[in-house]
Amino acid sequence: MAKKKKVAKTPVAKKAARKAPAKAASLADKAFDEIKEKILKLYFLPGQYLNEGALCALLGVGRTPVHQALQRLQHEGLVEVMPRKGVIVQPGSIAEILKILDSRATIEADLARNAAGRATPKQAEELKALARAGVGASNPSQLENFIDADRAFHSKFAELAENPVLSEFARTLHERSIRYWYLHLWQTFDGKATGGEHSAIADAIAKGDGEAAAKAVRTHIESLRTRLMRAQDINRGRGPMPRPR
Repeated sequence: MAKKKKVAKTPVAKKAARKAPAKAASLADKAFDEIKEKILKLYFLPGQYLNEGALCALLGVGRTPVHQALQRLQHEGLVEVMPRKGVIVQPGSIAEILKILDSRATIEADLARNAAGRATPKQAEELKALARAGVGASNPSQLENFIDADRAFHSKFAELAENPVLSEFARTLHERSIRYWYLHLWQTFDGKATGGEHSAIADAIAKGDGEAAAKAVRTHIESLRTRLMRAQDINRGRGPMPRPR
């Protein structure tokens, strides 16, 4: 019996073989990003069951990328994968967002402090421009544009801290906060106030004052906490709490 000849891979075939895992990873990333955005912006509602097959059809990708994306989303606390039952969007709670805000206050204050010691004058000016981006938003119809500006601002000063591990943790917490803007905080939305808080952080970083930058972050997060509690009072029919003087 004649021996089968081993066919050597051409450079093109080798290149294709190297690209296959990267392509699979990129499809999983695409599925992750798209499902996550739909959860954060309430296309998929808290408590809603998700079907993998339906997600594949919606996103135009196969089951493996969708399955991998759902595992990552479970790790981030946005869904729960229940064997033999399905996938449910985590309902979230006020207690959860308060814990998230507490964590953000600690982590982002540290990032802002470090950014103040590292930002160049050019980077500081870029940060100030991002801080001003959301100032004009004043009603819930402008919420999505404001959230995009808010994301960009927080991402930028975290990047300036030059601590990728802490920055990634901060990004995850910040993005988990976004859903609560759509669920609750739109009722007490004030783009001008938040823009002013962002400017205070940016100004402190530009001056190289780490402690002032950290304090401005904590003030900003505390403001979000106050607005969240005011939104809760509105939902309970008590009317808005008076603003702190």
